[in-house]
Order: sequence, then C-alpha cells, then structure tokens
Amino acid sequence: MTNDATISLDDELAHWPTDEAGALATQDRLRAHVRREQSGPEPGFAGTVVGVDVAYDDERDLVAAAAVALDGVTLAVVEEATAVGRISFPYVPGLLAFREIPTVVDALRRLTRTPDLVVCDGYGLAHPRRFGLASHLGVLTGLPTVGVAKNPFTSRYALPGAERGASSPLLDGAEDEVVGRALRTQRGVKPVFVSVGHRIDLDRACAHTLHLTPKYRIPETTRAADALCRRALSQARAD
Repeated sequence: MTNDATISLDDELAHWPTDEAGALATQDRLRAHVRREQSGPEPGFAGTVVGVDVAYDDERDLVAAAAVALDGVTLAVVEEATAVGRISFPYVPGLLAFREIPTVVDALRRLTRTPDLVVCDGYGLAHPRRFGLASHLGVLTGLPTVGVAKNPFTSRYALPGAERGASSPLLDGAEDEVVGRALRTQRGVKPVFVSVGHRIDLDRACAHTLHLTPKYRIPETTRAADALCRRALSQARAD
C-alpha cells in the first residue's frame, strides 16, 4: 500500500483520535488529499478486488474486520484475512470510520497481495463532510476505493428506473451537490448508493458495482466480507 508521500499510515494510526473534536479535525486535514480525477481500473480487469466490512460486539468492546480478495474477472474468492481489535472510538454518526479503520487496515495488511481496488460497505464522498470510510481508507492506504452503501444516509435521490443499471444522482447539501448515484443492481430491488472513495471516478465506480452484482443487490465483495467478519467475531466471542 502506497499513499500520498505527505501521509504516513503508521503515524496516522499512532495518533488516532479518541474524541469527536480530534476526529473532525482529522477529516478536515485529510479531505484535501482525496483524488477524484483518476479513473481507476476497468471493470472486469485482471487483478484483485477486495471487499472490507466489520462487525461489532459493543458489550465486549470488540470489532472484527474482514478483507476478502476476489478475482477481478471471475469474482472467485482468492484470499481472505481477518483481524479483531478493541473499539477505540465512541459511536458518532458521520465518524464511524474512526471505529473501523484501524482494524480494517490490520486485516488488509494480512493479505499477501496488494488490492487493485477496495470496495467498502459505506460512503466515500456521499458523506455530510465529504469524507466517509471509503475516502478515509483510500487516502490513508493510497488504494483506489469505492463506497457502496445500503442506504443514502443524509443524501436525497429520485428513485431510478426499475431495470438493472438504472441510476439517479445522489444529492446533498443546500445546493444539491452530486455526491454519488443511486444505482439499481438488480431489476425491481432497492438501489444501492455508490460514491467515489479515492483514485476512481463515479462512472467507473458504478460500472464496478454492476460487475460485482451479477446475482444479488449487494456486491459480492461486501457479501463475502460481511459473512467472514461475522464468523471472526463469533470466534472471538468463543475465545
């Protein structure tokens, strides 16, 4: 993982905020490093797409993260890794990345291959402060990232057409800034909400999302990572 030369992942993790004021200041500082002008890899490329997800046990103060690598062409699982850590940040809407990223990075580092693209179950630019989990993770690691969320959070949208691939702009703020798209991945199912994370444009982010959803509403990357992090959390509870 290679990020912006001005950002040290290890330094950021060593000085990880523990309160809301510190987290907001960190978002403000790192947001300028998001790169939207790069197109990212083409859908169906011969490389590795990694899905990341987390599961919590707040009573035991545990968070389990999973990173599942899929072949970019066939979508077959080629590698997976998990990590379990302590929850080090309180629950604050809009700041969930600060609860998740340290353990997610730990899981990513346990993969033997470097992801060509990371798909997050969450937001990138479609975030009230334009710096959701996908953008934060992308800036810290330097990896191309996409946010694919199950709900629109604070954004607004018109319902897209019923056919697979139909989309509509995801809007936020008083000036209706376009921060992503509501995308229909299967005919007649609810849309997902796609936003740029880092080093990829919105058209390609949506194209990747469609490639990763051949059968179901949710990308195969997220489905695999969700199942794996839940198993990891169950094992941590048993231990």
